[in-house]
Amino acid sequence: MAAQQPPGTAPAPRPFGRALMWPAAAVGLGFLLVYNSFTTPAEAPPPARAVDSAPTTPGAAATPAPPAGLALSRSAPKRLAITEIAVDAPFTPLSIGSSGQLNAPPGDDNNLVGWFQGGPTPGERGTSIVAGHVDTKTGPAVFVELGLLKPGSTVDITREDNTVATFKVDSVETFSKAHFPNQRVYADTPSPQLRLITCGGEYDRKAKDYTDNVVVFAHLDSTKRA
Repeated sequence: MAAQQPPGTAPAPRPFGRALMWPAAAVGLGFLLVYNSFTTPAEAPPPARAVDSAPTTPGAAATPAPPAGLALSRSAPKRLAITEIAVDAPFTPLSIGSSGQLNAPPGDDNNLVGWFQGGPTPGERGTSIVAGHVDTKTGPAVFVELGLLKPGSTVDITREDNTVATFKVDSVETFSKAHFPNQRVYADTPSPQLRLITCGGEYDRKAKDYTDNVVVFAHLDSTKRA
């Protein structure tokens, strides 16, 4: 799982300059996320349950505006919980490796998600990117049923500052990796947004990769103390 280099990791809290730079960085990140990320290891078989069998919400759903002032300061995520698809997983930070691509979560852990630490943390204003494997060498992984989510589903992220950011799903969509809408998925936003990403579509044994990406679009709906 490798992804493209944003032009550097910005300090927290997000300065005005970063708010301007992030959209271009995010689109660059998206290009390699599409082509190199969230892939099954070369020796792994397709998962037992394919994500592309899940329903897809077509078109761009309008993202509801969060309540005025609903945004959190920077704090790293600790745990992701999606009760509807039985996800309860710890986070690992993802950063840019020596290859200039985003490092992947370890391929030998089926219950681990990664977040791009160069972007907004979940709950901050902007687009936070969370990635997980659909499968690994040992079988189905944390995001194998990500495509089963639907508008209105909720995603809870517990953060290091002991707040829980609850996101509400706006749409769940499947995109061809060959025609991935980078700007739509990765562009900066004025409100706290979340993107959950994994592989989907058919498994191409020759390319040893999946043909699509499944993307969940969600917005911050509420917060509470852990």
